[in-house]
Amino acid sequence: MKVTQLLALVAGFALAAGTARPSIRDIYPDPAQAKADIAKALKQAATTHKRILLDFGGNWCGDCHVLDIYLHNAQNRPILESNFILVDVNVGEYDANLDIARQYEIPLEKGVPALAVLTEKGKLLYSQKYGQFEKMGRMDPGMVTQFLVQWKPVKPGCSAVMVTC
Repeated sequence: MKVTQLLALVAGFALAAGTARPSIRDIYPDPAQAKADIAKALKQAATTHKRILLDFGGNWCGDCHVLDIYLHNAQNRPILESNFILVDVNVGEYDANLDIARQYEIPLEKGVPALAVLTEKGKLLYSQKYGQFEKMGRMDPGMVTQFLVQWKPVKPGCSAVMVTC
């Protein structure tokens, strides 16, 4: 069963139970937190030698929730946690943190979720230019795995293609 189908099923059960909205957790913190969260991630990355994964989106975005599920599934969570510091950047209704999106070359007009990868020193390595993850609900979780493996830092003695190195 696809994640979007599962979310629809959960929503259906919630409606049948008499609630108006399923309880889906908020992924993205208050937009005002983004700059402090990125600064904290930069400090942490400098000591842990992890890359920073910026996830631009909004709590209203279904595809953003699917990406969050895929990032934290059993296959991807170990890759994410051992190689990246995830920072969720709330773009509101495309009216918040626009300066941060521009700084990291994220074209919000292409949709969200949108990802950027930074080195441990904050240098931009990758920014999503064409809305690659904007249709997460139709994508396979393996695409997220492939992305994480491609952009994780290469540690001494490891091959860039090893998933659990």
